[in-house]
Parts: sequence; structure tokens; C-alpha cells
Amino acid sequence: MGSGMTMIPQSQDRSALEQEQFLKILSREEAMARFEAALFPRAIPSETRKLADTLGTALAEDVTAPIDVPPFDRSNVDGFAVRSADLAAAGEGAPVRLALNGETIHCGTAPRMQVATGTATPIATGGPLPRGADAVVMVEHTQPAGPDAVDVRRAASPGQFVSYAGSDIARGEALLRAGTLVGSREIGMLAACGIAEVAVARKPRVAVISTGDELVQPGEVLAPAEIHDTNGAIVAAAIDENGGEAIFLGAIPDDEAKLESAMRRALPDADMLVLSGGTSKGAGDLSHRIISRLGQPGVVAHGVALKPGKPLCLAVCDGKPVVILPGFPTSAMFTFHDMIVPVLRRMAGLPPRSDAKVSATVPVRIASELGRTEFVMVSLVEGRGGLIAYPSGKGSGAITSFAQADGFLRIDALADQMPAGTEAEVTLFTPHVRVPDLVIVGSHCTGLDLVTAQLAHAGLTVRSIAVGSLGGLAAAKRGECDLAPIHLFDDRSETYNTPYLVEGLELVPGWRRMQGIVFRKGDKRFEGLSAKDAVAAALTDPACIMVNRNQGAGTRILIDRLLGGARPEGYWNQPRSHNAVAAAVAQQRADWGMTIAPVAHAVGLGFIPLAEEHYDFALVTARKQRPAVQAFLDALGSGEARTALERAGFRPA
Repeated sequence: MGSGMTMIPQSQDRSALEQEQFLKILSREEAMARFEAALFPRAIPSETRKLADTLGTALAEDVTAPIDVPPFDRSNVDGFAVRSADLAAAGEGAPVRLALNGETIHCGTAPRMQVATGTATPIATGGPLPRGADAVVMVEHTQPAGPDAVDVRRAASPGQFVSYAGSDIARGEALLRAGTLVGSREIGMLAACGIAEVAVARKPRVAVISTGDELVQPGEVLAPAEIHDTNGAIVAAAIDENGGEAIFLGAIPDDEAKLESAMRRALPDADMLVLSGGTSKGAGDLSHRIISRLGQPGVVAHGVALKPGKPLCLAVCDGKPVVILPGFPTSAMFTFHDMIVPVLRRMAGLPPRSDAKVSATVPVRIASELGRTEFVMVSLVEGRGGLIAYPSGKGSGAITSFAQADGFLRIDALADQMPAGTEAEVTLFTPHVRVPDLVIVGSHCTGLDLVTAQLAHAGLTVRSIAVGSLGGLAAAKRGECDLAPIHLFDDRSETYNTPYLVEGLELVPGWRRMQGIVFRKGDKRFEGLSAKDAVAAALTDPACIMVNRNQGAGTRILIDRLLGGARPEGYWNQPRSHNAVAAAVAQQRADWGMTIAPVAHAVGLGFIPLAEEHYDFALVTARKQRPAVQAFLDALGSGEARTALERAGFRPA
């Protein structure tokens, strides 16, 4: 017998052995376990692609936002940038007249003039908010009063029609996680941050071969007893839509030599080989016999307890999966989606497929505008009685409102609200929506990403919704989340967080972070002073503008305590994040504010320490034993997380 030649035993004993192998039917679970054990763990090859070429790929690594989005406070409407205090008494019957400043702010126009008391500046949608302004009034609510003035017929609240810097995406936050499937929404997020190329998982190359003497390709004329090859097209399409790159090699007749030659040609350049037909024990079924000669360990399952799909053959040849699907299209596609798709998506770095949910309860009242059908984007979380649809609150200009939502609900034009507790129909953006394993609602901190990264890398999905400490506590009380991050100081006990807990909640220590006064380096009003002295100096200077934080934020409680009832210039400028505060000071729209040290240092601002606050977690006791919660607690206490937190400027508890 010459080298390279393999004799195929024809004895009755070998035939009996093959038949016995087929008759050893495995459960779906056992077959899958054998298949995956022979394939994983394995490295996922990656490549760098231009942003335009990433559609349908999976991110190979976490992407962190390099900038704030928007990078400055901006107007959401066409109108006038104003000081809300000037319009406290404005109404339809009592308009307030404001003098117009000598500039108009368009998109791409940097403001030059300050909005002083009694003045307004014309501003277009997307224009940067000028210094001194804390709100925007719509042009529809105004009336010209000559060339140099305007009458305003509506009062304005602080922050009205303003998107604050970093309110959409905060510098340093985890923008997208490794494994995220890149679609148009994700490309929009990356583009908004100025990211031109990213590392993505290389799509597995999957060679597809149909087998059978009876097969002809679509478009060809059928002879007697012939059929069109449907499996080749169906399987190739299913591969492409599940993260692979299908390479269809045509149909091979039931000739052992030709089939083995085709399989050997396909394997070197492919990451996976999929055949259809040739899995039963008829005289013409050859594929399973060839596999044993292609590499080790060979066949790991031949015959699975599925209906349809019993003849499925699973093999691994020198690290590469080789799959032989049943010949009938229904059986082929059932087994492919049930057994092969999970492996293919894992090889492609993609998350598992999951069933979409369409019915959910709205936990909070959603206001709407009469006369307009409104579509509200929502994130799905698991509540006590089923799915909860949490509305996105980032505004119409936010990329992440669309990208991070699971779907949307519809409010009819004749309704002015959707009451809390409403059972609503949610239209999903994609059928692959997965209810998150862990839900965190409350105060956001960039340190949180450092802890949850471990969970994401372990295949757990984490949904983090930033609503402030008080909002998080409310959500925890309603059972809408697993954990609520809080940093609330109690004046009476002079302690953090514990006094705010109620029955059913328990405290999990997180980390310590330094809060302090932030200012531009070189500003002599603050250089070398303590926090209290710096604030006192700012209060004596009418030209010194502060930037505040939103009500309900733990930082706001510290600010109000420090101010002692004072309401300095800029007090009603109330962004919702530390990043927005830093951006306002760095861009000279404000002169001072309060933020945490890591954010101040990242932007290159001066920082005066005030208090080391406790950033802890209110844990819903009833959810404590959930696997994802335990995984979070393990990650929080791990050396990896502690090191990452310390490196970022936090002090683990």
C-alpha cells in the first residue's frame, strides 16, 4: 500500500460499527457539550477596519469614549439663549422684553458675547450655549420688538431646551463592549466620538458544500429525478446573518473521491466546513466516513434527539468544526439554527441569539404632547411581575437614546400621557434583544465600568441607567433593578448612604472618590485656597459664574451644603454629569463647579479637594442570590477591580 493511500474497510464488522455509532443517539445537551468541549476555549482572530467597513461585525475589544458628546452645551431648538431668572414673570398677557445681543449663534459658531441680565442672544438648533445663559426659549414663544429687542411670552426653566456637554456620551465611559454587533446605530455612536477605525472580530470563513447526485443549481433546467439545491443558498445566507462569511463551493455528487477532495481543498482556508446531505447510513451517504480521515478527534456526535434533525453529524478536525446537516431543508435549517448558530456566533465574537419580548410594563408616568403620535424609546429590564420598559431620558439629539434602547412604544396622538403601570406593546429594534442579566439604576460613575467589565467579558449583559442617587433608590424600592449606586450624605448623622436605606435594601460598600472644586488652572480667585475659602471668594465676585448639578444628585447635596443658601451666578445651570461640569469650566462658560477628581484631572483642570464621598450600592435583598448579582459582588471584591479603581483615582472601600 503506497503512502498517502487509505484503505476503507468493507467488512461486515466495520459496517456494524458504523451502524452502532449512528444508533447511539445523544441528547441535544450532550451533543452540544461534546461539540463545544472539542472547540473551546479558542482565540477569536481580530482585524482593524475602517468605520464604514464594520457593519455586521463584532467588536474585538471595549471602546471607551475619547471625548464628551456633545462637546459643549448646545441648544435643542431655534430661539433665544436667555437667563431663566429674567423670565420668571413672563406670560401671554405679560411679555418680558429682552435686549438682543449683537450676534447670532449658528452651528459651528463660537459665542463671543455674554448673556447679561435683561438680554438674549439668537441661537439656532445645535448652536453652543453662550456664557451667562442657562436656558433657551423657542422662537414661537417670542415676538420681535424692533431691531434690537424681543418680547418673550413664556417663562423658562433652567436647562430648558439645553443639551449639556457629555449628556449623551461622557468622556471615559465605556461606549461599546467587546462582542457588540456593529449596526448603523453603533456606527453613529463611534462617529459621534470621532473614532475612524476599530478592532473587530474577523468573520469566520465557512465553506459550504451541498452533496447529492440529484442536485442542480437554481437557474439550471431540471432533468428527471433532479431537484434544485436549496440548502446551499439557505445555509450560506444563515451563515452571513449570524456573523460568518459564507463561501459556497457548489454541489458535489455522491462520489467519495470527489467529495473527499472537495473537503480537503476547503478546510485549509476555512474556519468551519458545513455540508448538507449524506448523514444517514444509506449506500450513497459518504460524508461521515470521510471525516474520520480529515483530522482529530473527528466525529463527536452522529445522531441527535431532535425532531426534525435526528441525522445531524458534528465533528472537529484538528480544531476546525465540520458539520453535516440533514438533507431535507426543514431539518437542515432547524438543526443549523439550534445547534450550529450558537457555535458560529461564539467563533465570531457575537453574543448569543435570544428571543424578543414585546409586552412590558411602564414603571413611571411618561408625559406626551396632545395632537402628536409619540414614539418613546425604552430599555427592557426584568421586574417583579415581568418585563419593565424603562423610557430613555437623554433627549432627541442623543445618539445613545436610539443605540442603547431595545425598542420603542407608541403613545397615541389623543393621549397626553402614559400612566405608570401601563401594560404597553414594545416594538423591538432587532429580534436579537436580550433582557440584561444585571440591572443597575442610579448614580453613574466611570468607576462602575471598571467593575462591570469583568461581567461583560464573562458573557453577562449589564444594563446601567443613570437617573441619580434618589432616582436609583426609588427604582430599587419598586424592584426594577438589582443595584442602585448612591452617594447621599445625611446631615443629621454625618454619614453616607446608610440612613437612606429602607426595608428590603442592604448596603454594599463600593469605593471612595474625592469631590472638590474645579477651576481653570491659573485662576487667582481659586489658586492656593481651601474649598470653603474658594467658594467664599467666588461669592464675592459677581462676574464669577458657577456650574451646578441637577437636583437629586449626591453632588448637588454637597454643593447646597457648601453654599449655605447662597444662589450665585450660574446656580441654575444644572447639568446631569461630572463630565458636563468639567466641560463648562474648561470651555469658560463657567468659572467653577464641583466634580470628582478623576474627571477634573482628565480634562486638565485645577482641583481643590472638599470631601471624600462614599459611592456605594443599595442592593435589593430579594435579588441577592441571582447569579449576575453574585458575579457583580465577586467582581467588586476582586483584586483586578481594586487595582483598576485605584489606577483611575478611586479608593476601594
